[in-house]
Amino acid sequence: MLEAVVVGSGFGGAVAACRLAQRWPGRVKVLERGNRYEKGEFPRSPNAFAANFWAHRQGEVRTLNGLYDIRNFARMDAVVAAGYGGGSLIYGNVFMPAAHGVFAQGWPSELDRDRLTPYYDVAQSVLGANVLPDAAGAPRREVSRKALFASFAAAEGRISQPANICVFFGNAYAAGAGEPLEMGLQQVNRYGAVQSSCTYCGECIAGCNVHAKNTLDLNYLHVAEHVHGAHISTGCAATKITPLNAQGLPDSTHQGEWGYCVDYVDSQGQTHSVHAQRVVLAAGTLGTNELLLRCRDEYGVLPRISAQLGRRFSGNGDFVALAVDGDKAVDATHGPVITQFVDYDLAQPKPGAAAFQLEDASYPPFLAWYIEGLRPVLGIRSIIRRGTGLLGMWWRRLFQTVNGGKWSGSVVDYLSQLFQGDLSYRSSVLLFMGKDAGDGVLHLKRGRLALDWPQASSRQLYDAMLACGRRFATFVGARAYVPQPTWSWPLRNNITVHPLGGCALGDTPQTGVTSARDGERGQLFGYKYLYVVDGALLPTAVGANPSATIAALAEWVCEDITGTPPDATLGCKE
Repeated sequence: MLEAVVVGSGFGGAVAACRLAQRWPGRVKVLERGNRYEKGEFPRSPNAFAANFWAHRQGEVRTLNGLYDIRNFARMDAVVAAGYGGGSLIYGNVFMPAAHGVFAQGWPSELDRDRLTPYYDVAQSVLGANVLPDAAGAPRREVSRKALFASFAAAEGRISQPANICVFFGNAYAAGAGEPLEMGLQQVNRYGAVQSSCTYCGECIAGCNVHAKNTLDLNYLHVAEHVHGAHISTGCAATKITPLNAQGLPDSTHQGEWGYCVDYVDSQGQTHSVHAQRVVLAAGTLGTNELLLRCRDEYGVLPRISAQLGRRFSGNGDFVALAVDGDKAVDATHGPVITQFVDYDLAQPKPGAAAFQLEDASYPPFLAWYIEGLRPVLGIRSIIRRGTGLLGMWWRRLFQTVNGGKWSGSVVDYLSQLFQGDLSYRSSVLLFMGKDAGDGVLHLKRGRLALDWPQASSRQLYDAMLACGRRFATFVGARAYVPQPTWSWPLRNNITVHPLGGCALGDTPQTGVTSARDGERGQLFGYKYLYVVDGALLPTAVGANPSATIAALAEWVCEDITGTPPDATLGCKE
């Protein structure tokens, strides 16, 4: 029997895999439903992207096993990742601990920001989170939108602050002991994985093909596998968890005191099972809730799970908007995906007021070509603007020919006029996150995971973010302001990339699904040795990028399981 099975490899699963394997070398198995992605393996061509999505099983063999898992629910859509490293493969790199005020309501009585600070500190060190290097003397490091967002923040009476981002700029820079490594140069990081210094290519959310993102497969998971001997099984999705009896047989009348049987299916549709003393669930908020709901309500193998399961779901107030074709340079395809944020009362909430933050964003250059191809359908004004520029150039050439007696045109001039000032260069991506009501409910409906999202209770937040976006669009002289496409009538759907909750930490089974008490941190009420360490743990929205809080909570839970306080060496010799 193994000491532990970890289901999932995102921010919670990676921490658990490393810490438990450090405690029990060679006795930990990780089940990850998605694939590994080595350097250069993330798709870029249209044809490759067509297969880069995750389709839920239909028949014996899954036809799509890609990176992006898109779920459609009533009033809320979700985009999550399926891959070794979980959400770190496609997230915006930001490491941002939750504000102190987040813990004031809805969280267990003894769990607050001060209690989590040591765990935030360790996770930040491991993930190499730091601010963007200064661009002095290196023009390629200049990010145009930084100044633009700072100017807008000042006009709003606020401050645009640099975000700590989990991006590799060399070991010396990460340690605060030197200048950033030259762009594109490679170096072995402190955990033995080879990385490249960030090239500012803007492709973070499509998977970093040069390993400049500090994704979990390059730190926590790398050490778990290569130093502590964790057994990694990718393409394997857990389907059922059943307690064992004293004879080692599956028996739903027990509570985990003899361990568990975990059933799983591989990418070819073959079923397998493994026995372990403890199980740590980190399949992401949607995956963990769905698995536990099936085990309780469909299979009946975990009947003691709290009635609170699936409740207190939050989309973390996620909202995205575009300010299109403005007067000022943005160059949204250059640089790491997020570099800064503007706080709107998250740090110091005001009674009755919406609390959120605004972040800048880039996107991959290959999307810019697609957007530029859409110019004709974006409006007659765009066509006239481009056509006027070309006609002006032709007029100048004609005048020069008549006046000078020779033709001096050049195809270079034509191409320059044709491509300059493209939409991506003058269009801003606005990312919002905030404290939504967190009152959604996940449940099973006709055998599928479903979500009831009472959108109206969070409309004050969404309206405040929409208004902020309109002010930004006016400030930059945008020709159009476009909230996320699914927000248009009659859909009125939110999109979240940070689903949270459903297995909320609580003081009792009446207030949560998992325990916050020392000695049973993250453990499901009603069961021994069955834990949750992913975003499902969070009782409320955090209103900031939640990966830091998920990693910190995972460190906090794993310290309780192993009895070993965490440190940033991960058990490696430095």
